[in-house]
Amino acid sequence: MAKILKKEQLSDTVRRFRLHAPLIAQKRKAGQFVILRPCEDSERIPLTIADADAGEGWLDIIFQVMGKTTMQLRDLAEGESVRDLVGPLGKPTHIENFGRALCVGGGVGVAPLYPIIAALHAAGNDVTAIVGARTKELVILETVIKASCNRLLIATDDGSYGTKGFVSDIFKGLTDAGEKFDVAFVVGPVIMMKVTTALTVAAGIKTYASLNPIMIDGTGMCGGCRVTVNGQTKFACVDGPEFDASQIAWDEMVTRLNAYKSFEARARENYHECKMVSA
Repeated sequence: MAKILKKEQLSDTVRRFRLHAPLIAQKRKAGQFVILRPCEDSERIPLTIADADAGEGWLDIIFQVMGKTTMQLRDLAEGESVRDLVGPLGKPTHIENFGRALCVGGGVGVAPLYPIIAALHAAGNDVTAIVGARTKELVILETVIKASCNRLLIATDDGSYGTKGFVSDIFKGLTDAGEKFDVAFVVGPVIMMKVTTALTVAAGIKTYASLNPIMIDGTGMCGGCRVTVNGQTKFACVDGPEFDASQIAWDEMVTRLNAYKSFEARARENYHECKMVSA
């Protein structure tokens, strides 16, 4: 069990929890994640470690309230504990001084991107971060990202903040202006990653994407997180979550993620109805 030290609402649907997890905090590296179960009857879900302090023994998770499990997690109070927490899982991001690094995040994907930005900057890279959201209210972690990179550019779908449009539009503007990058890391909704990485790869940039398929055990045993990379089956929990974006079978991944939408919607509705009755 891991005690909830602090809860924070970042937007209508996005929450940040600080959990007491000293062993994980001591071992975690950029790009790694945890799998947790909020309650006894919850599903196991993967969440990236957004931040951590080894000395104080805490880690931060940031999640979007979308389904039953994240609704259960949201409803836990400060001082309560999540039922199960295991990590750090996955391969850490490979960090070195590449030169000019581009980091692109969309929506809640900005949370796992932040520790990558910070690690790249600490390694001496010139880091440009591009962050996207639907509206100004949904932009998260702006202050800490700005402090951890050389340049932060923001895009909103409705133009309420930063540049109107998508992160891919900002990237195209940079390349049209003649800018070059040595490496790119992209995290966010699958469609955004597919579109953006197609552009970065076409520009000759070595690009890594952090994948978010369904996971259950986090050890490669269940096979739920399988993805096809360079024609081979890989498991995001142990082989990833980051892969060479030019080798990912994006359309297959989209299909697999959509396979459980109806079940997720039904579970969400049932949980909401139960909460209404109990209230």
